[in-house]
Amino acid sequence: MQHHTLPVTRTAHYYTLGTPGPDIRQFWIVCHGYAQLASEFLENFRLLENEKTFVVAPEGLNHFYRKGFDGPIGANWMTRHERLSEISDYAGYLQDLYNHYVPQLPADVRIILLGFSQGTATVCRWMLEKKPQFHDLLLWAGLPPEDLDYAAHKDYLASKKLYLLYGTHDPFLTPDRMNMVQEIEDKNGIDFGERPFEGGHEILPDTLRELLLNLN
Repeated sequence: MQHHTLPVTRTAHYYTLGTPGPDIRQFWIVCHGYAQLASEFLENFRLLENEKTFVVAPEGLNHFYRKGFDGPIGANWMTRHERLSEISDYAGYLQDLYNHYVPQLPADVRIILLGFSQGTATVCRWMLEKKPQFHDLLLWAGLPPEDLDYAAHKDYLASKKLYLLYGTHDPFLTPDRMNMVQEIEDKNGIDFGERPFEGGHEILPDTLRELLLNLN
């Protein structure tokens, strides 16, 4: 038996809030978590909706039934099966989406990349593989991948603001997993700027509003 690969064209789906144009001051790309759909996830960002903000929510290329063989459907960014191919595919997809909209926006637009849960690893891997220009990286309810070499990209990351937002009652972020963040920071000489909030595995409007005060 021999293993082969063949790049193919896929149809990606994404949703937006706002309209790109010369008046946009903030451009957000927000990546959902495991088993979510982009349309559902984007509802968390309704409070950003105004004439100066443009938000894009890409949807993972993999879809599945959340329970059994019928019913609600979710998406994910990757599994451990053929993971390198999946990473390459979604990194290319996100970069194409970025390249599509950035030329439609002002040169001085503030670019914010946000990943939630599984989407945090997605954004980090895309960021270090394709190196899009941006200003703020928001990792929400998820951790930066420990296998990435952040130190090798220190110059690229130096001028950017990095945030790690998490609920103090998030069942997925155990003390051991949170300790891993400190190990990553110590190893790579990087600071993800932890911002805990009272809550669980969720995006809370009040936390998002408070964060906005730092992004102006």
